Amino acid sequence: MTLNDPRGFLGDLFKAALSAVTAEGCVPANLPSPPKGRTVVVGAGKAAAAMAQSVERHWNGPLEGLVVTRDDHGVPCARIEVIEASHPVPDERGQAAAGRILDLAQGLGEDDLLLCLISGGGSSLLAVPAPGLSLDDKRVVNRALLRSGASIDEMNTVRKHLSAVKGGRLAAAAYPARVVTLAISDVPGDDPSVIASGPTVPDPTSSADAVAILERYGIEVPPAVTLHLADPTSETPPADHPAFARAEYQLIATPMMALSAAADAARRAGVEPIILGDAIEGEAREAGTVHAGIALSVRQHGQPLSAPAVILSGGETTVTVKGDGRGGRNAEFLLGLTLALKGAAAVTALACDTDGIDGSEDNAGAICDPNTLQRAAEAGLDGQAMQANNDAYGFFTALNDLIVTGPTRTNVNDFRAILIEAPTT
Repeated sequence: MTLNDPRGFLGDLFKAALSAVTAEGCVPANLPSPPKGRTVVVGAGKAAAAMAQSVERHWNGPLEGLVVTRDDHGVPCARIEVIEASHPVPDERGQAAAGRILDLAQGLGEDDLLLCLISGGGSSLLAVPAPGLSLDDKRVVNRALLRSGASIDEMNTVRKHLSAVKGGRLAAAAYPARVVTLAISDVPGDDPSVIASGPTVPDPTSSADAVAILERYGIEVPPAVTLHLADPTSETPPADHPAFARAEYQLIATPMMALSAAADAARRAGVEPIILGDAIEGEAREAGTVHAGIALSVRQHGQPLSAPAVILSGGETTVTVKGDGRGGRNAEFLLGLTLALKGAAAVTALACDTDGIDGSEDNAGAICDPNTLQRAAEAGLDGQAMQANNDAYGFFTALNDLIVTGPTRTNVNDFRAILIEAPTT
């Protein structure tokens, strides 16, 4: 790792962050003791298959189960079935897999263990609609939420109240079995009730909250959804449900773990890191503008720290889609930052999603440097216009500045790193 190659330096920080939150690095030390009865493994999310594989490698005793993960995120497992399904918009494969997971949970007794492996993406993959709703009803609402600019907390509040498995319903289905959840967090604040919409923990939100969110963003929903949310049976299990007394929850990987690993790697290279936070939300392009301001302050004034320095942050920004371009929140963040930096010398930045997929595109994110705007002008690219059209993907692909990793099979949300090099004398 060397500052002679700023782009390579930031790429190495991203690799260090990912290495700290892999399933194989986090699952084994957190496995529970085997039960007297059956051990059934279920799970959902972009890391679910990798987590299941790690359980198989390190579990001492009989094992069975099923996990559902995003397309192209599966890995070979011998005893735990792996099913791939659509994300972020649910499909019939996710619906069928989630139904089978519910059936497995409902077949357990007091001496059995349900080991639940949860990671980001699980909410869309656990696609069993609540009674009276169809998968199409959920798809309509999900697509609208994804384009609305709603936060992940808000989206999951709605999803929980349209589901037969989320919001603690999986734990209720498994009662009286013991339930142990191992979770990789992809949400700001690491709230278990938000990660994959909390299938094994109590839900603090209500159907009225879901209705208020839909109204706030002007989302029109199918009539069946309106009727369902007005029905008291749409409420999730109460916190005093006996299932939760037999449920344990362990966060095994978090956004801060990834950021801290990157910070340690930077220090070893002689670069002072500052972590702005692991829960930064808001419009992606606006967050990029704010980060650019901090980077310029470091460069011009040595505040809040002196160069060489790296600014690190995580969280989950949002994009309110108004154009018809190809975006991704990390690419949109980086385009906002690039435009705000205006070609400032000695500043290089990377923004990637730790799952390897920026939104629904094929890249993890993108990278920019002091020459990005000049190269864009030479290529005839209008960054402002492309930002207005939500076409950050198009901007960076034209410059060959996309970062493509393929699926990482973990997910602790966004990773952003901005390197400010020391002034030359």
